[in-house]
Amino acid sequence: MDRLDHLEHLDKHLVEELAQVTRETVREELREQTRKQRRKAMLYAASGAVALYAGAALALAVGLALALGLPDWAAALITAAILGVVAYVLRGAARPSASRHTPGSDHVVGGSAPATPPGGTGMPYPPVPPVAPGGAGGATGAPGAGTPAAGMPGPGVPPRPDDIDPEQPHHRA
Repeated sequence: MDRLDHLEHLDKHLVEELAQVTRETVREELREQTRKQRRKAMLYAASGAVALYAGAALALAVGLALALGLPDWAAALITAAILGVVAYVLRGAARPSASRHTPGSDHVVGGSAPATPPGGTGMPYPPVPPVAPGGAGGATGAPGAGTPAAGMPGPGVPPRPDDIDPEQPHHRA
């Protein structure tokens, strides 16, 4: 029994030592990665600050060039309008590409979807079976039981937009 206690003690000691080494290794790797990312972030921030000053200097140069032939207030107004247009274009460029319209997409801008599928074949509505599933067309009058409900088109006829009642419950099989 004493031998098993000794092995258990060695096992616990080995597990603790392994966990300590693992923690130190992970901690050192994270420090190194953080150091690299911090340096990269500082360089991006410095680049952004310098670009901001460069943009301000460019705007000032445009304003001063316009002020040679225009009143100062008009030159400032034109410069502000140019900067606003540039900001709007950059904002549009930053949007995700999924929301943009591409020439090959099926998205219809300013209109409704076509009545037929894009391939040109097929019906605009799925075919309606002449008989309800599970029955041979009983005369119950219930929708889908073989005879149409009052005011509804017969089987195989797609509903017209003015025949659809928004208050009627929609059932899907």
